[in-house]
Order: sequence, then structure tokens, then C-alpha cells
Amino acid sequence: MGSLIRDGHLIDPAHGIDGQHDLYLNDGFVAALDHQPVDFVTGRVIEAQGLVVCPGLIDLRARLREPGLEHKATIESEVKAAIAAGITTLCIPPDTNPVIDTPAMAQMIQQRAWRTGNTFIHPIGALTKNLEGNVLTDMAALDEAGCVGVSNALNPVKDTVVMRRAMQYASTFDLTVFLHPQDPWLQGNGCVHEGQISTRLGLPAIPEAAETVGVARELALIETTGARCHFCQLSSARAVEMVAEAQHRGLPVSADVSAHHLHLTEHDIGFFNTQCHVIPPLRTERDRDQLRQAVKDGVIAVICSDHQPHEPDAKLAPFSKSEPGISGLETLLPLTLKLVDKHLSLSEAVATLTHKPARTLGIDAGHLGPGATADVCIFDPEQEWIFRREHMVSKGRNTPFQGWPFKGKVTHVLIGGEVVYENGSEK
Repeated sequence: MGSLIRDGHLIDPAHGIDGQHDLYLNDGFVAALDHQPVDFVTGRVIEAQGLVVCPGLIDLRARLREPGLEHKATIESEVKAAIAAGITTLCIPPDTNPVIDTPAMAQMIQQRAWRTGNTFIHPIGALTKNLEGNVLTDMAALDEAGCVGVSNALNPVKDTVVMRRAMQYASTFDLTVFLHPQDPWLQGNGCVHEGQISTRLGLPAIPEAAETVGVARELALIETTGARCHFCQLSSARAVEMVAEAQHRGLPVSADVSAHHLHLTEHDIGFFNTQCHVIPPLRTERDRDQLRQAVKDGVIAVICSDHQPHEPDAKLAPFSKSEPGISGLETLLPLTLKLVDKHLSLSEAVATLTHKPARTLGIDAGHLGPGATADVCIFDPEQEWIFRREHMVSKGRNTPFQGWPFKGKVTHVLIGGEVVYENGSEK
């Protein structure tokens, strides 16, 4: 029997759909829109009046901590958090332990994910062996093993010749290279943006130039190699301008931004609030505003969570010694919806979480056209609620958004046409 999602506000940016529609699902796929297919037998009806129906969300970067750091979180615990947040597809960086630098590791990650029965997990393969920046991995084998791209995660490839050869190798197999642009010498042991706040607090700083120098090097190499590259976690206005100019010249580059960089600035650090310790660091209000504008203009195509769950002790050390990162799965959608009206239309906001990340990964997801896998997120755009750590599903509760008021809450999640989450409970 099939399922009918009736009279919802269907938003499918990939197909330009934004209006009231009925959605028919059958055998795990989208069967039709509005008109009941021949021989369709309705099994379940979800009344979606007043609710937004959209493709399941895709998070371009989430560290699930397994394997290697299971005391922080596990695939099982974080998949549950993802489902509760409307996320049906996750992409994980290669900096697990062991590193995803062999086909065996890529396949092991996917096999562990399949055991959960929910949520698609796509690994990104390592650019260099053990992420050490010296010897290239077998990218062809990683591609065949299911990796959707290659990256050196937060570990810099200091040798420019190695990076150039890596891009050439990746372009041979049409693999996307995911870049975290940071000059390691300028970044040093910094933990906050270089400016008034770093001076006042006496904390080691990371200048804007650490990012822009990194972007400049990678753009120069992209121009000579023709590699398709994606810049991860842009945080500064100047870096955005550089990427925009490269896109205007026709270079094959795209970019994303972490949801927290669209709302927080260096001032939110206050008096050493370690929940705001992130890399790249929170920057100025001007940078935040330019990042928002870049999302509006399409220079930054994707908003991601950059999910990094931690145990409580990881944030109890002095600021510079605390571990960076935010547990961001459950705030990805509400933080994005906070941009609606002032900065983005609802359809534009949904696009940054659905078909645009799918396009970046090169996967068939993030849309609800006939024949598409029936991964669906349904949320109430008008429901107001307060974010509380004690209500988080993720094992990591490190977040600076405690007590924030949000508008828009997930009510149903379907994966392969099956309801896996409904009104606050997993099925």
C-alpha cells in the first residue's frame, strides 16, 4: 500500500514547486503529484494542512565520532538526532580513527550505517594517507568504494606540489575535492578571530588572512588543474569575495557555510564561553552579514551543521584548551529558518538544505520528482519553541544556542516512504 501526504505546502526547489499539493508515495518512491496513480492503493494518509512538505534534508558535514571516539557519540546516537532534525542524508569527513583512506574503511562506515536502518551516510575519502599531507591515497579505489569526494579535512596539505598533484589526480576521476582553506602558519595555535575580542581576552588569534591566503592558493591551483573543488566553512567576507570572483570567471568552485557562522559573531564569546569555540573562528558582524548575503546571492550554495558532538568535559577546559565544535544537527533547520523573510525566501532556505547539497555531492537526492526516493521532511513553519540542551537527542550537548527561541519544528520524517519519526518520537 502507498502513502498519501495530503494538502501540504510542498516545496521542491529542484523542480520549482512551491504551493499546495498532494504527494503520492509507493514502494519507497515518489509515485505522483496531485493525481492519484492508476492501481494506487492508499495505506496511510498524513494530513499536512498548514505544514511544509519538502525533500529530506542533506547535511554536507557531520562528524559522527564513530569509529574512534565513541565516548563522544556513535553512528546510532547521531542518526537518531539527524532523523529528529529532518535530516535523511549525512556526509562525513575522513578524519575518523582510523582515517577513511582505504576502500575497506569507506565500506565499513557504510555497513555500520546500514545497520541503523535509517539515514543514508556518504563518506568522503582522505586526500592523503592518514591525512598527513605527504602521500596521495588511491582515489580511484575510494571512488569505487562509495566515497562522494576527497578531502584532507582540517589537516592542511602544506606542500603545494602535493596539493597540485592531488587536484590533478582527483580531476582524472571527476571527484570533488573538499577544501578547508587555512594557512597553517598564520593559523598557528589560534582559537578566536584576530580583533578586539582576542585582544581583550588575551587569547591566541587567527587572522582573516589565514583563510584568504588559503583560498588564494587553492584558487590558483584550481585554475591550473581544472579540478572541481568545494570550499568548506567559509567564514570571512573577503574569502567570499574571492570565491565569487572565481565563479564569475567560470572556475568549477562551490562553497558552504556552517549554520552557526550565519548567526554568531566574535562578541558571542563573551567572557570565555567555550561553547563558542569553533574552527574557523566566529568573526565580525560584517563577516556574518556578508556570509548571509552570499547565501542569498548563491555564491554560498549550502548551509551545513558542521556537527561535532563532545562529551561535557571537552568544553570545561580554559577556552584555548577546550575542544572546538558545536553539536549542530538539531539546530540546522531552525537556524536556517531564522533567515527566512529577512534574508531568504522559504524556498531558497529549503534549497540550501536539499537539492543544492545533493548537487554538490553528485547524488540523486534532495528532490521529490516522480521516481525519486521517498525521503521526506515535514515541518510546522509556525510552531514556536525554545531550544533546550536537556531535550537534545544527540549524545553531544555542546551548543551555544541554549534558550534560543525558534520557529519551525519537524513533525514527520519519511525514509524510503516509511515514517521513521512522528511528532517527537522515533518509529
